[in-house]
Amino acid sequence: MGYQGLKFPEGSKFLVTGSAGFIGSNLVEAILNLGYKVRGLDNFSTGKTDNVDDFRHNPNYEFIEGDIRDFDSCLRACEGVDFVLHQAAWGSVPRSIEMPLLYEEINIRGTLNMLEASRQNLVKKFVYASSSSVYGDEPTLPKKEGIEGNLLSPYALTKSVDEEYAKLYTKLYGLDTYGLRYFNVFGRRQDSDGVYAAVIPKFIKQLLNNERPTINGDGHQSRDFTYIENVIEANLKACKGESNAAGHVYNIAFGGRESLIEIYTHLLKALGKDKEPIFAPERCGDIKHSNADISKAKEMLGYDPEWSFDRGIEAAIEWYKENLRADATVKL
Repeated sequence: MGYQGLKFPEGSKFLVTGSAGFIGSNLVEAILNLGYKVRGLDNFSTGKTDNVDDFRHNPNYEFIEGDIRDFDSCLRACEGVDFVLHQAAWGSVPRSIEMPLLYEEINIRGTLNMLEASRQNLVKKFVYASSSSVYGDEPTLPKKEGIEGNLLSPYALTKSVDEEYAKLYTKLYGLDTYGLRYFNVFGRRQDSDGVYAAVIPKFIKQLLNNERPTINGDGHQSRDFTYIENVIEANLKACKGESNAAGHVYNIAFGGRESLIEIYTHLLKALGKDKEPIFAPERCGDIKHSNADISKAKEMLGYDPEWSFDRGIEAAIEWYKENLRADATVKL
């Protein structure tokens, strides 16, 4: 179980795009801890220098500041790399509705650049981040690969296009690609600031600041919240995947389901707070319910997530309590 015992050939080198972001920086840390070489690529459009500062003096770590929209940067980043973990993208459904052209440039053209650069550099495995948003308005629960509905946002469309390009690169060029449909990932280093911040870190910070968080909708919408350690496991096990598992997409989650109200109540208790939330209208493009069937990832990748929501949320709360102490506005 987990990924701690995974072994790769001696001298293996990984490229993590979006390495200064939430998921990317956690992948970099995990791979370095396993003793392998990592090259990071980021342009800091959404990533943070704080997320990579701890790695800069590690002899196995190399960083390139570059943009996946620039093909030459992608080519340079892929030189001598065995495994690409492509996390660079712009997230957020609401923001994509406001900025569809930018999302096309970054999430579609940027991913195509990375696929082509990986092909030209003879990369062994190309693992990329997709999203549960590709299920659109399909109501069936749990969500199962191959049963998708109508897409509800430009963000979802970009991830669906990425999946199709990746499948083609496996079929036409023999590049082993593995698409990971993340379900609401949370954990250490996830951004708690800004209008587009994910709900769990945003709620935690607001409650620590004695503010009233806002819940969009009635709070009964549910998600398969997935702790970051499970996502690390999925990426590394995909790098060990057989070629007959390439060209596929996989749900990456724990397989549970929690409503926003349940999460809010849990956070109130854990933080010792008593704040009524503010209810606001539903957000355009949001899926009402999300829950993953992870049997395909288990069968074909050996994915066996160890971190339940309850275990993960306790770890996340402790991390934010510790790392938000430096914020003078936080009242613990």
